[in-house]
Amino acid sequence: MTETARTSAWRNWAGNVTAGPARTVTPGSVRELADAVTSAASAGLRAKAVGSGHSFTAAAATDGVLIRPHRLAGLRSVDRAAGTVTVGAGTRLADFNRTLSAQGLSLTNMGDIMEQTVSGAVSTGTHGTGRDSASIAAQIRGLELVTADGSVLTCSATEHPEVFAAARVGLGALGVITAITFAVEPEFLLTAQEEPMSFGQVTAEFDRLATENEHFEFYWFPHTDYCTTKRNNRSTGPAAPLGRLGAWVDDELLSNGLFGAVCAVGRAVPAAVPAIARVTGRALSARTYTDIPYKVFTSPRRVRFLEMEYALPRDAAVAALRELRAVIERRRLRVAFPVEVRTAPADDIPLSTASGRDTAYLAVHMYRGAPYRAYFSAAEEIMTAHGGRPHWGKLHGRDAAYLAGVYPRFAEFTAVRDRLDPDRVFGNPYLRRVLGD
Repeated sequence: MTETARTSAWRNWAGNVTAGPARTVTPGSVRELADAVTSAASAGLRAKAVGSGHSFTAAAATDGVLIRPHRLAGLRSVDRAAGTVTVGAGTRLADFNRTLSAQGLSLTNMGDIMEQTVSGAVSTGTHGTGRDSASIAAQIRGLELVTADGSVLTCSATEHPEVFAAARVGLGALGVITAITFAVEPEFLLTAQEEPMSFGQVTAEFDRLATENEHFEFYWFPHTDYCTTKRNNRSTGPAAPLGRLGAWVDDELLSNGLFGAVCAVGRAVPAAVPAIARVTGRALSARTYTDIPYKVFTSPRRVRFLEMEYALPRDAAVAALRELRAVIERRRLRVAFPVEVRTAPADDIPLSTASGRDTAYLAVHMYRGAPYRAYFSAAEEIMTAHGGRPHWGKLHGRDAAYLAGVYPRFAEFTAVRDRLDPDRVFGNPYLRRVLGD
């Protein structure tokens, strides 16, 4: 096992969270990881696993033992008869997707970036958009978990089912995930249809668009009437991927290079943001292409930002978005980043943001270094008025008292935590706030 004493602070992707662990360990086996956990507990230290740092919250921060799972990566097994694949917890989603594709397999649904580790993604409830298919965690069929006493639990719907139910979105509070078994299917093709649409049209037709398409999402550019919509539906082919030049212009130049430059201008000169938004809102043109799933679902995200996202009852989405638009203009907030709207069907995971209800997600972003608190506070006031549930890995100000009221199975999760980690070996200030003590 690789171990380092206290060195420089750990920092997340966005740069808004830092931590100074007493030591960092990179175990090369499940046994080494279990030993690291029991050693930390014996020394009176907390232990937290951290993936790629793509959470905006301090969910993985610790001043104790920081566990890097990156050596616990790669394909463990493929069971084609069962339609499952097992991978190490430190596997990056990008590597996982490419490995699946090489096997002629795919996840059914996924989020829009793939830099996270699989364990980090599921632990915070990472999701994409879908009419019938849910989050990455909802596709889990089994997992391996190291608990506070060093035990290794293999969990599924039939083996330790109460732990399995909770640990699929476990926030790192129940133990350290070492392997995950996902449901997969034969690789398929998706046709993506991207086109601009007015705010009035997309909000008026939101229910129809979300119902008629397997995967629908849209982005609204504040200070404008411009939206960009994306519809992904299964296709019989043939494949018609984006050309290299077209993909580079849209995904790298416009969505990353040029967008980052104009965001920097907006940060320096806030009064210019509405004019900039009108330019960026018109920049992306309509396009249609057909490709394998991960090349359609995911996109590069190189512009650094901060994000807050709330899960609302689906029928509240349009009302909340209209309220957000009104408050941006009324308070003269300057917002260069678009607002993202996605959907998910209800699932059965206790702390999933879609637990027990059909869901719409509203995500607000702010360029890194730009003032964000007034905007995020205004958005959060609207979202909580609609019974919103904050994304576990994105900025929010809610605590256990609020969250217990919007998650009917909250007490079920905390009971599992009390049993598996009574001494809070995996605790930290973020978990104390959102789960209580």
